[in-house]
Amino acid sequence: MPVQRTFFGRPIPAVPPRRMALLLASVAIFAVITLVFTLPNSIPVGPSLGRFTDHKYSLPKMPKKLPGATSILNPFRPIAHPPPIQKNSTNGESKWHAGWNWRSPFSSSITLDENRSLLPPLRVRPPIYTYYDHTLEKDETLKEAHNAILLTWRRAWWAQGFKPVILSPAETMNNQLYVELQRLDLDSQLNTELMRWLAWENMGTGVLCNYLTLPMGPHEDPLLSYLRRGKYPGKLTRFEKLGSGIFVGEKAEITAAVKTALASPDLKSAKDFIGAVPSDTFLIDPHHDSLAFYDTQVVTDSYSKVAKDIVNDPAKGLQTLNQLIIAHLHSTWQNIFSAGIAVLKPQPEHMSALVQPARKLADFLAQCPVSPLPASCPPNRPKCKPCVSSVPLKIASPPVYRNTSALYTIGTVPHPYTMAILSSFRDNINVRWIRRDSERDPWLTILTKELLGTGVSGAPRVIKFKEAVASEYGTFHSLWVSAEKNLPHDLDWHFGFTIPRNATDTGKSETPVPGPERRPQEKPDPKDGPVPNPEEMQKEKELLKRARDFGQARSEAEEKLRGAIEAWNLADTEAWKFARAFLARSRVERIKWEDEEKKYAGGAGAERGRSEGWGRWFDD
Repeated sequence: MPVQRTFFGRPIPAVPPRRMALLLASVAIFAVITLVFTLPNSIPVGPSLGRFTDHKYSLPKMPKKLPGATSILNPFRPIAHPPPIQKNSTNGESKWHAGWNWRSPFSSSITLDENRSLLPPLRVRPPIYTYYDHTLEKDETLKEAHNAILLTWRRAWWAQGFKPVILSPAETMNNQLYVELQRLDLDSQLNTELMRWLAWENMGTGVLCNYLTLPMGPHEDPLLSYLRRGKYPGKLTRFEKLGSGIFVGEKAEITAAVKTALASPDLKSAKDFIGAVPSDTFLIDPHHDSLAFYDTQVVTDSYSKVAKDIVNDPAKGLQTLNQLIIAHLHSTWQNIFSAGIAVLKPQPEHMSALVQPARKLADFLAQCPVSPLPASCPPNRPKCKPCVSSVPLKIASPPVYRNTSALYTIGTVPHPYTMAILSSFRDNINVRWIRRDSERDPWLTILTKELLGTGVSGAPRVIKFKEAVASEYGTFHSLWVSAEKNLPHDLDWHFGFTIPRNATDTGKSETPVPGPERRPQEKPDPKDGPVPNPEEMQKEKELLKRARDFGQARSEAEEKLRGAIEAWNLADTEAWKFARAFLARSRVERIKWEDEEKKYAGGAGAERGRSEGWGRWFDD
């Protein structure tokens, strides 16, 4: 007999199975409808999880509705045209689109192109002008010396965010006031000074700078920040004790000063432009700690050895002066980043070959520059800390990114496939391994762990990474390169000085001096991760080569594998594409500007032949 169930002593009627199934289905449908229509309205307005993250980098709010669609996540919403392709937005495999919404976590949501990264708009580089008369008859060696100094001047100002422009007599003759200058019989030095001012007046608002005046200070220096804004209201400005080294002003004030000088009855007795105009023409600024002016008096007083070389052999002496300026630019950079260089290594194990080029670059930057006066300081920083080989700049390989102003960061960004085969230390991976055994976005998760913790999704991590790469602060405090490409050969323009290419000689005094292969090896820091043995290092290099080959040519199966690993690591993929595109655009910007400037001033200040580059992975 069936069991008769009771409730408080009363029998419970049996329910047939079909009616029970119908009852349960009805309850389930009612519950789903209730959740869909009542849950959104039941969520109170107030603090959300966003308060646990940095509000400055919080995700943009999504609109509730779009025209013709009930939700931005609706897969059936109307198809939109992608933004128009901008000029000069492609370099090899790198593609980009500039927009103010570049902090969006994933570029494809804006560009509607999986391979086009969303970058910040190019910053407007204010022009800074210098004057050089390339038409004068000079010995070839002297021309080469002048060209070397002009190239150093251009690199230093370009790295600080300016557009250095070399003016010549062509700009002077294009000025309507040039006719008045021709009528005057002036001393050659004063005539050259006035031609310089006429060339500047022809160009308009900006900064007029002697090519022996260079920026030697941090990017955040108040004066350099002011000059980068490109707006100079008020009177013409010059700087105390810098003489004719640098002037700042607007077009109207420049024109008025030039006309006043040409009309001055005491013009012929003046020694320079400052003496040809009334004393109240200029506002004299005493604050110029970030500017170094290597004029004749400074070189004679502070660097007498170089001054003697210039007197004995002008061409050779100017080359020596150029070497001294480069050494001062390099040592100033080392003083700014006194905490050292961080070569990021988010996955310490099996990543030594991956970061090897970045580590070699760090060695070059940390070594003492070659200088005719090793213990000397720039004229604007008499109390600098000269580089000492016995106490080199510290180089570390932390797994996380630290936003520290005194620490320079070099990051090597791998493609998810490169990261996967190196971290697994295996030759082949497949979709099953990706889905079941690999973690999502491991590189970016470890990199931002100290900033955001462990309970944050990939989107906020991407935003933090983009800030580190492309913000104005991040651009001048870090360098991010692709793991699958060689380091760019033109990094001198990024840092603002010629980077030494030989890190074999450490400069330490050793008696007798052993060969490089017999020098005592520095002990590795345990914090930098395990040191691979020769067999492991060789395998890491082979896996890196496999990753490079995988990125160049792919079969149908490899294309499927690439799509799978990129879909599984959306944040890491976005970071890799963003860093690669940002570096490529920086190079395109500079090369386009340099090719344009070669047309003027006889090509003065141009590189005489391209550098041989850094070599593939710095193979010894």
